[in-house]
Amino acid sequence: MGSFKKVAFAGLAGLALTACAPGPVVTPEETESPVATTNVRPATSEPASATPEPQSMEPGPAACSALAAGLSLPAQVGQLYMVGVSTAGIDEATAAAITEAQVGSVVLLGNSTTGLAAIAAVTDTVAGLGAEELPIMVAVDQEGGSVQRLQGEGFSDIPTAVEQATLPEGELTDAAHGWGLELVDAGVHFNLAPVADVVPATKQDSNAPIGALQRNYGNDAAATARAVAEFVSGMDLAGIATSLKHFPGLGQVTVNTDFGVARDTDVVPGDSDWTAFTAGIDAGARSVMVSSAVFELIDPANEGVFSRTIITSYLREQLEFDGVVIADDLGAAGAVADTPPADRGVRFIAAGGDIVINADPSILQEMVAATTAKAEADAAFADQVTASATRVLELKSWLGLVDCA
Repeated sequence: MGSFKKVAFAGLAGLALTACAPGPVVTPEETESPVATTNVRPATSEPASATPEPQSMEPGPAACSALAAGLSLPAQVGQLYMVGVSTAGIDEATAAAITEAQVGSVVLLGNSTTGLAAIAAVTDTVAGLGAEELPIMVAVDQEGGSVQRLQGEGFSDIPTAVEQATLPEGELTDAAHGWGLELVDAGVHFNLAPVADVVPATKQDSNAPIGALQRNYGNDAAATARAVAEFVSGMDLAGIATSLKHFPGLGQVTVNTDFGVARDTDVVPGDSDWTAFTAGIDAGARSVMVSSAVFELIDPANEGVFSRTIITSYLREQLEFDGVVIADDLGAAGAVADTPPADRGVRFIAAGGDIVINADPSILQEMVAATTAKAEADAAFADQVTASATRVLELKSWLGLVDCA
């Protein structure tokens, strides 16, 4: 695995998506950003031997806990928010919001064909917005197929998950390693992939958010688990963190949560399909993304992202996952449109979550202010904020972004 492999499949669609939904493609002519960029990285991929080694997480928890506890409350809360930034660049309003809220992470949104050098310019701008001691973590959805945000010169054409799953054993690990090195060169730290949802063969076409877009690695848990573990392992070798999605499983619904409320009537507590998630966790996934669908047989009263039963009882306790729990979008997604923006982050953190994705920067301040106010008024919630900030800092420590010691 000393050099990475670019895998191309004939007939790969160039459909552009935002989150799970169709969105604009950013072309080379559209990349000029209102905020100046500096320190652009060269668009080259180094051999595996030169890949930055992530720091060990072994001594991290106590040290990162002390670092988190020493932060001001606004700084702690800022670490729990990930705001959407266009792959075309950062507008002044978003840049100001990121700085004011001390945001800990951003996610690059919109499929871009501008190439690696242009994306590196965007991530350099992002880096300039963070505090020196708390650098901003950059995430992206780089699954493959129609959900490949970063395209163009310097980036491989990544096949769909359905096609990735056909690779002989071991080859997906090699391929994902290469794709991860490209992300490193582009200044990205965190890939919000792979999809660990199992889509039954009978629902491949009707499952709007996953199956219809060929984002699933298989139609059974065993096949999905193997491919998920290989993808995670390859990214891990490149020093890229991964996030398994969308717990507890989005493979059976017919409604895309980007556009409306999805209600699952199939997933059960301790579902056998969760072996795909446990395989990814065992392979080293640093994060799990929770779905915003409603799971009728687990917690019919709450969307997954607001369910303490799903996040704490099942993901944390039953699956024994102690890494970062991240929400599917709580900013622009139709699934949470009926929940006031001020309540969204508070409810997710109260349920046991750590990082709030917000694809709508215009409501960032409202969400952050509400989270801060809740922590000021509720000591137990404040303790949860500190615990979540600790987990985020542990992830950043593994990535080499912060030194908890």
